[in-house]
Amino acid sequence: MVDKDVNRRKFLYGTAAAGITGLAGCSGGGGDDGSSGDDGSGDDGSSGDDGSGDDGSEASLELRVGTSAGGTQDVGLAVERAVSQESDTLEYSTIESPGYIGTIYRMAQEQFNAGITDNNSLNKALDEQGQFAEQPVSRIPYYGFSAFPYSIYIVARDGTGIETFDDLAGANVYPAEPGYSTRGTTLDVWSQDPTADVYEEMNIQDMGVGDAPGAMEEGTIDASIAYGTPGVRYTGFVQEMASRVDLHYVEPTDALIESAESFGGAGTTTTSYADWPIADTDIGTDEVFTWDLEVLYTFNPEANADAVYELCRVVDEHNDVVNEGEAQFNDFESAADMLGYAQERIPVHPGAVQYYQDNDAWDDSLQEGE
Repeated sequence: MVDKDVNRRKFLYGTAAAGITGLAGCSGGGGDDGSSGDDGSGDDGSSGDDGSGDDGSEASLELRVGTSAGGTQDVGLAVERAVSQESDTLEYSTIESPGYIGTIYRMAQEQFNAGITDNNSLNKALDEQGQFAEQPVSRIPYYGFSAFPYSIYIVARDGTGIETFDDLAGANVYPAEPGYSTRGTTLDVWSQDPTADVYEEMNIQDMGVGDAPGAMEEGTIDASIAYGTPGVRYTGFVQEMASRVDLHYVEPTDALIESAESFGGAGTTTTSYADWPIADTDIGTDEVFTWDLEVLYTFNPEANADAVYELCRVVDEHNDVVNEGEAQFNDFESAADMLGYAQERIPVHPGAVQYYQDNDAWDDSLQEGE
């Protein structure tokens, strides 16, 4: 656990770090399921108004939400449609953003007051690791509510002799395209003890997702991560692989399970394969163990608390409307489920805290942002 006094400065309201002058490459490790986004240097369409709503009027309940391309944008647009249908006071605008890491940078620069990102990227920003080691931010945004997971496991081509995670040593392994958050989270899990020894012997393959199915078919790739949102769908290249090549599940070792469960930037889940098949193919397992990229809504400290409260109300009370627009969004059975990705070290926005308290869902182990 990082020292609390050091962490606290990340969450105090203040201007963005003066040293952040451009976002070229900010999507590295922060892209979502298929897009690295733009280079971050162009105009995002911001008028300079952060939508904080300091005048307190109903018209001031505005959230400008940074959203990267691909499946994340589909979710964001579904939430925007639900707000348009179910709220008389909140104005919600989707603003294109270059990946999850790029969203954190742009929120620190106050280009928008809300954004969709992931827990692994937030933890790296907080600890000044990865890209944030060279280009830190003055703060990271507050937690709002969970959005959806990208759940990840491993499949191998039949005939490779790969049966368990340990068999990946010496194999040609594809952990998705460089720059993808699913890849970054996967390599973070694998590269720590007690799986680092196997990871160090892998031949990691670097190529675009468009080339990966062909490489698997030709035998250049022996094993690959498979990922998507459980019960909904897999990302496109995984479905194409399964339609072109006979694949089987790579069994996790105790070491892999330990690495995944001990990694603070991700969650873990076990899912019935019958509820989440790849293109109706049999991969030889009844269930899959996954490490999960946890994607969530975040808000800058100055985002209007009433606006955040109203958005929480809409996605909770009208969760079915959001799901009708995009099934990938989490299906909340109660307001408490919205706190599913919350971490003790990342404060919750005061507007969200009030909503959880009003609905008997607040967790006292969490901290409220200032």
